Amino acid sequence: MTSFHSTETIDPRALPEEDPLPEVLRDMPLPMRVLCFLAVGRSGLEDHWKSLQSEHAFEIVRTRLCSILANIITAAGVLLAASGVFVSTGSPVTYFDYSLPASYFLLFTSFMLAMIAMMTSGLSMIRWLTTDRQRAQEQLKLGGYFVISYLLSIVTPMFFVAWSLNCFIFAMLIAGFCSQSMIFRTVTALWLVTYVASIAMITMEFMWKYTSVNSR
Repeated sequence: MTSFHSTETIDPRALPEEDPLPEVLRDMPLPMRVLCFLAVGRSGLEDHWKSLQSEHAFEIVRTRLCSILANIITAAGVLLAASGVFVSTGSPVTYFDYSLPASYFLLFTSFMLAMIAMMTSGLSMIRWLTTDRQRAQEQLKLGGYFVISYLLSIVTPMFFVAWSLNCFIFAMLIAGFCSQSMIFRTVTALWLVTYVASIAMITMEFMWKYTSVNSR
């Protein structure tokens, strides 16, 4: 009886090798780590770099980022329409005058920021839809400004839509507190308390996630 033993070996060079994290992406300063956390949910680019090692993982990341940008476009569109209505029309009642100089300025600022948010979100989405894994890797390997530009393409639309929302809220708060109606001032005070509590909860959640990510 003859037995056969397979002598076939696999050439290690034929296996895909994972590129190590470039030196320029290690030991980043605190501002860059915060920017990374805002962009990719991690205080560094180690996990994001691993997602660039396969087409499947890259598609998952690109789909998630495009979904976030699409939601930002929707939010910016709502803010653009709302602030545009307030800017272009006068107050229908005398006891809630949002045409006051401070309120009008904030509403106009909210309108402009919402427009910028839509533009940056659209440009960022086009960038992510047209880029490929190799191009993303090459940009990150360059480090410095190119990494900042890479992360800002994700964070900048969030920044503009957040500031647009806050300008709109403060415009309504000013108009409410300047109202001659006690009911409007009371509702505005309750709204302010809710707003401050929401900001505090978001900040605490952000700090908790950032601390938990860094402790791993």
